[in-house]
Amino acid sequence: MENSPDTPPSEVGADVKESGSAPFTVNPRQDISTSKWVIICIALYSGALLYGIDTTVAADVQGQVYEALGHIENLQWVGLGFPMASTATILFFTRGYGLFNAKCLVMSCFFVFEIGSALCGAAPTSNALIVGRVIAGVGGAGMYLGALTYVSTFTTAAEAPLYNALIGLSWGIGSILGPVVGGLLSGSSATWRWAFYINLPCAALFLPAYIFVFPSINPRPDLTIKEKLARIDWLGAILNAATYVIFIVVVCFSGSVYAWGSGQSIALWVVFGTCLIAFILQQAFAIFTTTENRIFPVHFLKSRSLVLLFVVTGSGSAAFSITLYYIPLFFQFTKGDSALGAAVRLLPFICIFIFFVMAAGATLPIIGRYNLYYLVGGSLILIGASLLHTIDTTTPSGRIYGYEILVAAGSGLVWQIGYAVAVAKASPKDSSKALGFINLAQIGTTSLSLAIAGSLFQNLGFHELKRAFASYSYPDDYLRSALAGRISPVFSSNDETAIRIAVVAIAETIRKMFAPAMAGAALLTASALLMRFEKLHLGITAAG
Repeated sequence: MENSPDTPPSEVGADVKESGSAPFTVNPRQDISTSKWVIICIALYSGALLYGIDTTVAADVQGQVYEALGHIENLQWVGLGFPMASTATILFFTRGYGLFNAKCLVMSCFFVFEIGSALCGAAPTSNALIVGRVIAGVGGAGMYLGALTYVSTFTTAAEAPLYNALIGLSWGIGSILGPVVGGLLSGSSATWRWAFYINLPCAALFLPAYIFVFPSINPRPDLTIKEKLARIDWLGAILNAATYVIFIVVVCFSGSVYAWGSGQSIALWVVFGTCLIAFILQQAFAIFTTTENRIFPVHFLKSRSLVLLFVVTGSGSAAFSITLYYIPLFFQFTKGDSALGAAVRLLPFICIFIFFVMAAGATLPIIGRYNLYYLVGGSLILIGASLLHTIDTTTPSGRIYGYEILVAAGSGLVWQIGYAVAVAKASPKDSSKALGFINLAQIGTTSLSLAIAGSLFQNLGFHELKRAFASYSYPDDYLRSALAGRISPVFSSNDETAIRIAVVAIAETIRKMFAPAMAGAALLTASALLMRFEKLHLGITAAG
């Protein structure tokens, strides 16, 4: 079949199902020159890199943001606003890429991402900065799903794992570099504002590629714009977004802002529970939508393979993100590292992660037995996270490097292969839904796990500090602010004894943060054992 611009993504590069006919291959890029494809890939991978950077860039600009804008109670939202918005809109964009022209949609998301970045850089207040982070998060989610859509459309089943690995690798490297970029820029004459403004010149660089090089992909040329809009499950999209947003809000507020048993905390949990139940019922009974158009692919829940793929992808993402976030934090508190110094200590993690992401993507079409990747990867993460759960202020740095290498190797094996496997396991017409399903597991779980870990860090850290400073007269606000680092009066004082007590207490808190990573790794490993021991023939492709 000729690959025209209007060919639906679900019909290009689809995995051949078992049949009596002989399989054959087509070139899904037969109408795209090699030079154009290279430019498209560079733009897609760069977009994923920027998305990854913005996911974590706020980690090391909070001190400067507080000094410039005040309102310490808003600091956590500078970091959480971006991934929260991304998670809340993943399913919406998944449906969008299954209906609308992918080129128009990815360009629109690119502009939204840049608008949010510009607002962040120019923010006059902390509230404006949070709004900008939310807007950028929406655009970033659409950019990332757009990259996955283009790869799914214009690669064969044998190529898809490697191209998907490169997208995931770009995001992973960006998320690792985010705190470094934020720290370097916020500590320079450019100030923290350029940690967000930096996206604007990147936009100028890649915009011509989006406009003039990217091919159009219209998955449903038979429908008008009005008919496409009518096929979106708007109620489901609203309930889905509300469920994620309220859950993150209630997790972050409970204990740190509102007492766990307070009326405000209970009310938030009730609202979350109501939204969750409403979303489940609306999707189950297709209320104000149809079974075909509902925003969540409910029929995927009948597939053991797809459910397990969701679980292993989410579990691996949770373990990876927690380790990635709290290892540098540990070194910054215990060794006094700057953002750059902490990033240098992550080099073993980065290099090993890159190697295993690429190795998994390159070898999956050859080996085919995807369950082995999850079993080996989960075991490595479990061992590494368990060892990280034993560290304290006296643990030699070399041992910590070794522990994080184990987590990096396991994370690399499982990070991105779920996309290729899910597309192969789903029916061809559900390819775009399969991409969104796994993206929800990967990026969604990253956001949720960091929110939960952040709540644990704030609550457990406060109790550790409260116990450690029992003989001091520090108010609770001082102790809570110590968890934010150098902006706290505890660390800005000249009391070396108090600083040492705080470092030991916070190091103990960070050690406990690897317990959720252990739990995620254990769930990953157990789920891998439940997977079918089958071999996917990803090298066999056919025309749609």
